[in-house]
Amino acid sequence: MNLPASFIDYTRSLLGDEEYDKLAAALQQEPPVSIRLNNGKWRFNKEQSEIGNEKCPAIAEEADSAHASFSVPHSSLNKVPWSSEGFYLDERLTFTFDPLFHAGCYYVQEASSMFVEQVLRQYVTEPVVMLDLCAAPGGKSTHARSVLPEGSLLVANEVIRNRSQILAENLTKWGHPDVVVTNNDPADFSSLPSFFDVILTDVPCSGEGMFRKDPVAVEEWSPENVAICWQRQRRIIADIWPSLKPGGILIYSTCTYNTKEDEENVRWIQQEFGAESLALEVGKDWNITGNLLRDEESDSSENSAQEAPVYHFFPHKTKGEGFFLAALRKPETGEDIAPAFSFAKGKTTKKKDKKGGATPSLVTKEHLNIAKSWLNEEESAGYLLSTEGTTIQIFPQQYADELAAMKQSLKIVSAGVGVGEVKGKDLIPGHALAMSSALLRRAAFATEEVTYEQAIAYLRKEAITLSATAPRGYVLLTYRNIPLGFVKNIGNRANNLYPQEWRIRSGYLPDEIKTL
Repeated sequence: MNLPASFIDYTRSLLGDEEYDKLAAALQQEPPVSIRLNNGKWRFNKEQSEIGNEKCPAIAEEADSAHASFSVPHSSLNKVPWSSEGFYLDERLTFTFDPLFHAGCYYVQEASSMFVEQVLRQYVTEPVVMLDLCAAPGGKSTHARSVLPEGSLLVANEVIRNRSQILAENLTKWGHPDVVVTNNDPADFSSLPSFFDVILTDVPCSGEGMFRKDPVAVEEWSPENVAICWQRQRRIIADIWPSLKPGGILIYSTCTYNTKEDEENVRWIQQEFGAESLALEVGKDWNITGNLLRDEESDSSENSAQEAPVYHFFPHKTKGEGFFLAALRKPETGEDIAPAFSFAKGKTTKKKDKKGGATPSLVTKEHLNIAKSWLNEEESAGYLLSTEGTTIQIFPQQYADELAAMKQSLKIVSAGVGVGEVKGKDLIPGHALAMSSALLRRAAFATEEVTYEQAIAYLRKEAITLSATAPRGYVLLTYRNIPLGFVKNIGNRANNLYPQEWRIRSGYLPDEIKTL
């Protein structure tokens, strides 16, 4: 890797010769591979050192010769110290060809970025409304959704439209119903003042921390790009700050090393908005680096801001890529701020037809009753069924007002769980329902356990042939007892209901398949 000369000069002056040489050496090494388990579908048994779930078998230790695959030995799963469900792998797996990956059992996430968990666990102890502002492809969003207190609502936003679709896909596979995905510019949130208890801003940056994983980041780096980034980052914070409640928490993070995008922006947030920096309890053996600003760079009045607790991850010290994080609290103002919304819970507005009348809904009472029968009665007790066009959705009732407010101001990509869609006279179960381990009542559907080959064919959206004993109608496919999605069995074949845009596009299998 040929690093830009100006990057070398700046970073050497920042770290010193010895530390820079260690960093440069680390950047020539292969990056570690890490995953984070979905604690809604899997759990880690520390005593038995195995991964499993009450609803699925533990990971097999022997290869399945039928598909030339082997499962990861338990000994190769090493914990990420700052993440409750994060694990390092000894090597990269063929994730694309692992049905459990597509079923949302785990997420492939860079280990350093899992440190966000520490802020949420140490400072968020009651249900909150949280915004992940720059969320695609969804690593931090799925992580936040796993560690937020139950009863919280997560809003995951992405400004680029096609990336917002990928974000919605990954959150749907993760399976938690208390999620809204939006596709908006940060400035659009100005219509929702004092709306969020927590805002995560993993802001676009110069990408220095991704150099060994992304050659394009090396090619595009320049001092001019760093200057563009730190100014854009400040605009993003200024745009979103009014939407944070007084006393709320802002998590500021980047995947870069330089202080212009990191410490200096944290200092700016403190000085511009009166934010209080929050310290985190961290393990000494995590080898996290603190504030890199030098005291002599400014007068003593700014020293307290410079010495704000911040957290750098350098790949020569921590097992992961470059990452930076700071947590800040918005000051309490004591002002009575008018609520950003006032709507009756569960109220819906029917679309008007061209003549001005209400468009008749294609969703009947019978369809709604069928949808209810598909849901776990106990888990869905606090949720509200609603209709929009031909679809039936379920969303937490306690956040109906918040969703109504967001619909007036933002572009909603998805909200809650899509239970089903009416086509003709039929109600077709939604893929999101199959992914929602809590809301799905599995007993409502016939279930067919499929082989690895059948699972891959299903994920390619190919035709599936079920066993002769499979009943006609909608059937839930499972792989290793984990739901993959629905098919409609018509006898000689089964119509594949996997989302077309999510299918595995590769038509071949690698010679060696490595899966969990």
